[in-house]
Amino acid sequence: MLLVYTHKITHRNKYIFNLIFKDILQIDFKLSSDIEEFKNENTAKLSYTLNPINDELFFVSRSLLFETGITEQNISVFDFKENKAFFATGKASALPFDIFAASFYLVSLYEEYLPHIRDEHDRFEAKDSLAYNHGFLQKPLINIWCEWIKELLTEKYPEIVFPKKKFEFISTIDIDNAYAYREKGLARSIGGYLKSISLLNFPEIKERTRVLLGKAKDPYDTYDYQLEILKKYKFKCIYFFLLGDYGVNDKNLPIESKKFQSLIKTLGDYAEIGIHPSYGSNKNQDQLKREVNRLSKVLHRDVTKSRQHFLKLVLPGTYRNLISLDITDDYTMGFASQIGFRASICTAFNFYDLDNEVETKLKVHPFAFMEGTLKYYMKVPPEEALLKIIPLIDEVKAVNGVFMSLWHNDTINNLNLWKGWQEVYEGMVKYATKV
Repeated sequence: MLLVYTHKITHRNKYIFNLIFKDILQIDFKLSSDIEEFKNENTAKLSYTLNPINDELFFVSRSLLFETGITEQNISVFDFKENKAFFATGKASALPFDIFAASFYLVSLYEEYLPHIRDEHDRFEAKDSLAYNHGFLQKPLINIWCEWIKELLTEKYPEIVFPKKKFEFISTIDIDNAYAYREKGLARSIGGYLKSISLLNFPEIKERTRVLLGKAKDPYDTYDYQLEILKKYKFKCIYFFLLGDYGVNDKNLPIESKKFQSLIKTLGDYAEIGIHPSYGSNKNQDQLKREVNRLSKVLHRDVTKSRQHFLKLVLPGTYRNLISLDITDDYTMGFASQIGFRASICTAFNFYDLDNEVETKLKVHPFAFMEGTLKYYMKVPPEEALLKIIPLIDEVKAVNGVFMSLWHNDTINNLNLWKGWQEVYEGMVKYATKV
């Protein structure tokens, strides 16, 4: 066991020590502020304070983990061991920066509570993040730093045994619109025809007609292919279904559709199912509750997983709403405009509510990229997409973390705008599942 000393135990340092030692490094530790106990214990020791006590592994502490409230931080990023670091501490410390404060700053999303300009969907933008501006957005920096702690502890206390962790790949798929033409109802189908006519889009009129007459497969119906890939490569998959009321940004099928319900149940036989809270529900708690209840009724079980439509995450309100409805796991943690690690981590972590200074039970699962980010924001063609994805997988494999991707059912149909992307999806899966 590792004994960790700090001169004052706070909600913040308890949180980050748990994340680093228990969740990432997976070792037993005890946290103490009793200096005599620390001196007298004959075990592996680490101190996080202003000055070393004896000859333990010593880390100089900065002030962040002993503060409350949210204030602008003076951050100067520098290079260290071919990576980035900040909150410098000097040579007396085992590492020349406060690794615990820096990790807390990143994983708590501290910067997202500070004043900033939001995008058109009320989102914090990647270009405003510390990670993007200092070139480490595509690195799970906290996991890399934890490897440094592990090396230092192993060198000083060879008796500490660290469990062997395994890299994990999880494919997540959002069902924003289960079918392009099927199950839309008479009014929406007529509206679709009228729109196509106004645009003189005769190929779409023909395609819609053939699908509705049962003579062609709906272009968004890629589920057989998805299950084929799942069976071939054997990996974990999670589906998130949009069940919101019809609106400008919420266009999935009505939940009353029996075929839609059947699709949800069928995919639930092969993968986990979560709610995809609608755009309209983000600031409407009653609407969110209705959507969760709709999915629960179809599945005949509690719904505990979620990912926000449009990745619409506003802290801390979005997460508080989920917690109030007993959602235990959220998968929204990523940027729409850039690939990489929004919280600089590839391990699930509990959401820390900075406004209330409390660790919550909501588990946040970061994803590394969304296919729409590559295509629409970064303008990456399909033949170059894997060149962007594979380095992310390699970064996560290097620290034995969790690599999570985000796709949609309509983007892997190998048709029209998404021609060639089906090959990208299987290429990603094949590389990620390669032993």
